[in-house]
Parts: sequence; structure tokens; C-alpha cells
Amino acid sequence: MKERKTSKLFAVLAVAGLIVAGTTPVSSADTIKIRLYVAADTNVKDLWEKALLPEFYKAYPDYNVELTFDRNGQNDAQTLAKVIASKVTRKDPGMDVIDGAMTVQLGGAGMLWRGTAGLMPNLANVPRVLLKNGKGGIPYRASMVLLAYNSKNVKTPPKTLAEILAWAKANPGKFTYNAPSGGGSGYSFVQTVIDSYLTQQEIDILVTAPNKALQAKWEKGFQTLRDLNKVTYGQNGTYPINNAATLDLLAKGLVDMGPVWSDQIASALKAGTMPKDIKTTTITKPSLTGGPAFLGIPSNSPNRNGARILVNWVLSPVAQNIIVAGAMNGLPVIPSNLLSEEISATVSGLDIKTLRPPYISSNISDLRTAWASQVPGK
Repeated sequence: MKERKTSKLFAVLAVAGLIVAGTTPVSSADTIKIRLYVAADTNVKDLWEKALLPEFYKAYPDYNVELTFDRNGQNDAQTLAKVIASKVTRKDPGMDVIDGAMTVQLGGAGMLWRGTAGLMPNLANVPRVLLKNGKGGIPYRASMVLLAYNSKNVKTPPKTLAEILAWAKANPGKFTYNAPSGGGSGYSFVQTVIDSYLTQQEIDILVTAPNKALQAKWEKGFQTLRDLNKVTYGQNGTYPINNAATLDLLAKGLVDMGPVWSDQIASALKAGTMPKDIKTTTITKPSLTGGPAFLGIPSNSPNRNGARILVNWVLSPVAQNIIVAGAMNGLPVIPSNLLSEEISATVSGLDIKTLRPPYISSNISDLRTAWASQVPGK
């Protein structure tokens, strides 16, 4: 029995392949379980549970990932406070890997362990600017919000935000966006309207740091959004509850236009649940938001070894192929020439470094709350 246990421990360490001199490995009992906290929409949960983790287990059979899910990051504020408090009190944060919008804010607060290419070799393939923007958060996939439209009824789709607003007013009840608290596509539209009244310097501040003073300048954008109440779907200030509800309205032909996530619309078209007449386009002045999603490893996690093994694997060509070609239809964070030839062709030429980012987590939370109290039904 002792020989069998010893062999298993050596197997775990060999598979990890990342323990270096000067690093004290945790015990095998600790490394078996990796606690993953996901604060996103259900498609991200499915990406992990149905696509990534089954393949991870094939490569690392001695590990088990325990996933905790917070839909659309509704509890981001509480989770941020919990992780920060755990660092102050020197307690276990309760999670080893975090997938959510709060990750960059945790990095900015010095709460994340910063991996290196020596400990996580696949980091070498991730653009430096994305790693810098993550502030300790590690980019692992990307997506963007697009404008979806019914090509049977919309022959010339809008190219700018102003054109979207004009089209919505000229076609009452045929445009919609979901409540920002229910999903990122609706949130992106709201932030884009708000940003159209801000300077680039003001936007950059809201993207990188909490700022209550600048939030006072959101009022002009809210007035524009209030004006849309009478022309959005339902025409009475009601909105789809989440990303999926917007897609459903488009699929059923109840609306002809709305913002959607690039990965979700691609998945729906591939699955045949979205009519082929639904097309997508990008806009400018300003563009809708997008960019990478970040994974974070709390610096006081007792299982950083296991965490970095999982994150390093997610940055591998095998995992990135899954993210692009699987149910997620996401964008990779490694060069496309490292992907399979077939998959590489689908993303060649896309540059996620140029996508317009959303606000930092606390400003996102405040914008969601402010929209809910100041826009619907007003």
C-alpha cells in the first residue's frame, strides 16, 4: 500500500511538471482539489463543465475541479470583499482560481499571485499588453459584443451608435437590449451610450479604477436611454432579463435588432437555433465593448500549485482550440498559428488587443444599479 501511495504522489508531481527548486509543494491531499469560482453567464459555466474540464482530467487525472457558479457576477461586490478580507486576516479565500470581471480589480488591489513563464510556460504565448492590463489576472479567452440584425427586414444595418438610436426610434418595438444586470451584451450597450458623452480620458479612468466622481457624468447617457424606453421592445420600459432572452426574441422574429455576444450568437447559428437571416456587424463612434476574460489566482490560496497547473493548461493550444471551436466559439489569447490549421483560419486577422474594454468591476456594478433605478419605466 505504501509503495502504491508513493507511486501516485510521484505521478502527480510528474504530471504537474511545474514544481521548481525553491518552491515548497503542498501535500498530495491538497493538490487533488482545485476550487474554481466562475462569475459569468451560463455559457461560461458550460464551457468549463462540458468542454474544458473533461479534457483537463484526461491530461491530469489526479486532479478534481470543484466549480462554484455565480451567474453574471451578481455577487461580485461580496466576493471582492471576501477575498480582500481573507488576505487581511490571513485566512483561506475559499477559492483557488477566479473567472470573472472582478479579477482585474483584485489584481489592482494586490490580491493575485503573479505567475511567470518559468512556472507557467504557456504564458509566453500570451501578448504582453494583455498580461499588463490584467494586473495579475491572466487572460484566457476573449469575445466581443456585436450588433445582431434580421437581414430580411434590415437591408442597411447601422454603422454607428447614433445610427442605432435613429433606427430604434424609426422602428418602434423592433430594437431591444437586455437588462445590464442580466448579461454583458445589454451592459455593453448601456456603457457604450454612456461613453458617447465622456472623453477618452474619463473612459480610461473608469476602465482602470473605481471613481464615484466621474459617475456623476453618466446622467446624459441615462437620459438617452430613458428616451429609448418608449421605442424598445414592449414600448413600456421593459427589457429582456438576460443575454439568452435577447437571442430568443431575435430567433422568434419579435425584434429585428439588438446587441449580442459574439460567442453566443455564433453558437446559436451553429446549433441551428438562430435563423440564418440573423446577421451581425460591428459599430463605431464608439464601438461596443469586448476583450479578454481573466483568470485570477488569489495570492493567499493554499493551492497555488494546483491553480497554476489548471491555468497553464487552459493557455495550451489544446484548450485554446476547444475555446474557439467548441460550444463557446470564443477568441483565443495565443497566436492563431499555434491552433489547428482549420481553427486558425476562423480567427486569423482578429486582434483582441484592439477591443474596447468594459469598466472595472466596481464601476460595472454601480452602472448596473444606477441603470435599474434610473432607466426602466421612467
